[in-house]
Amino acid sequence: MNRYTLSLLMAILSAAPAAGQSAPVVDYHQHVFSPAMVALLDTTNSQQPVTARDIVALLDSAGIRRAILLSVAYIYGSPARTIDDEYTKVRAENDWTAAQAAAYPDRLLAFCGFNPLKEYALQELARCARDPRLRHGIKLHFGNSDVRLENRAHVEQLRRIFRAANQRRMAIAVHLRANISKKRPYGQVHARAFLEQLLPAAPDILVQVAHLAGTGPGYDDPPADSVMAVLARAVEKGDPRTRRLWFDVATVVDRNITAAQAALVAKRIRQVGVDRILYGSDAAVGENPRPREAWATFRRLPLTEQEFERIATNVTPYLR
Repeated sequence: MNRYTLSLLMAILSAAPAAGQSAPVVDYHQHVFSPAMVALLDTTNSQQPVTARDIVALLDSAGIRRAILLSVAYIYGSPARTIDDEYTKVRAENDWTAAQAAAYPDRLLAFCGFNPLKEYALQELARCARDPRLRHGIKLHFGNSDVRLENRAHVEQLRRIFRAANQRRMAIAVHLRANISKKRPYGQVHARAFLEQLLPAAPDILVQVAHLAGTGPGYDDPPADSVMAVLARAVEKGDPRTRRLWFDVATVVDRNITAAQAALVAKRIRQVGVDRILYGSDAAVGENPRPREAWATFRRLPLTEQEFERIATNVTPYLR
């Protein structure tokens, strides 16, 4: 066996999950970044676009079959930015993401994204619903969009979005955590608004709360855990509003997580039940761990092999 063949064999073996440590079948929280989006975000010209080809290579290295590409088009709608011809750019980013996923139809599925508070939000939702490449779901990022659930007008607009998604049977992946840089309030009041006002507007579709209601990396965010605690108790009690509520664990476990934080994450996972937990690794940029490393890090939690196996094999209704 020559040196090249030996190196190739070792690479294949190292990429495969160890016995009893099945890789997830789906990464439910991934992103691609178009050249236009990279130009907006990276003024140093050090970052390259992240394409579907890049994501599929990362999935292959982790032994993961599929991924959900959550469009980052909502970034154009951030109130922290002033964007010329904003809605045109939102549509273009969603369409670029859709085209990336369509290049690997048996591996990738795209969700469209937008700021739900914008005047074009319902229009873009309806447009995405008509596109077979984007009709499966939407991504909302409350932090980036500066959504405040203590604001009655924001809640009313979000109810419109949730109702429209429900009517069109589009799943919702929501980054629930309020904006951190602006020090927006975030806690039990916001959890109850989500539970009592938003979820009832979308009773027939899957709603996926990203990052266990936080933002990551890690779980050192007491306000986020206070939100997660409210939602977890509602699930435990069999609250019918949580019947289709799921949670992803993207970036909640990092290399620096303490034993106490890991125990708390495991507690929240068990409260909602491993059947509702979705693995995700988040954007493959910067210092974020890639899917293979993120899964290995997640396995530092004090869960049983049976619990890890169940999380790894969870498949949402829209993928069945």
